Amino acid sequence: MRIRCALTAVVTLGTFAALSTGTAQAAEYSSALKVKGVQYDAPGTDSNRCSGGNTKDEYLTIKNYSRTATVNLKGYVVKDATGNKFTFTAGHKLEPGDYVKLRGGRATDSDANNVVYRQNCNFIWNNDKDTIYLYKPSGARADVHSYTKRTDDRDGNGYITYHG
Repeated sequence: MRIRCALTAVVTLGTFAALSTGTAQAAEYSSALKVKGVQYDAPGTDSNRCSGGNTKDEYLTIKNYSRTATVNLKGYVVKDATGNKFTFTAGHKLEPGDYVKLRGGRATDSDANNVVYRQNCNFIWNNDKDTIYLYKPSGARADVHSYTKRTDDRDGNGYITYHG
């Protein structure tokens, strides 16, 4: 009888621990919007000149992973490790499975081309390592990823995929 009770207690605790772990992971990614990938190192020599520079070639891809919900980007915030940030101030709706590329540089946003420009010619992502934060309009964290060039970019092309 003691063995059965002890075994039941261990199984119950193990189930509780598994549920607790699963809940913690689910809370981390409770948003339909997630960072799909980042082109953290624009091809070529970095130049943050607004005319002729390549900040537009550095981008963050954000995707709506929901199967049913349309999500409006208005109010979402993207930050890096040092606090550089971009806030989506205009409404940009992402249908289920749709994505947007948040690019550096100055240009016209386009729903048809799935692109929003930061209207800033400075690079936001470091070429060696950084952390990408995506926050909901409520301030809750929607997604976060850290990278180092040496560890996470094995082919050295300056692009890292997080969610397929």
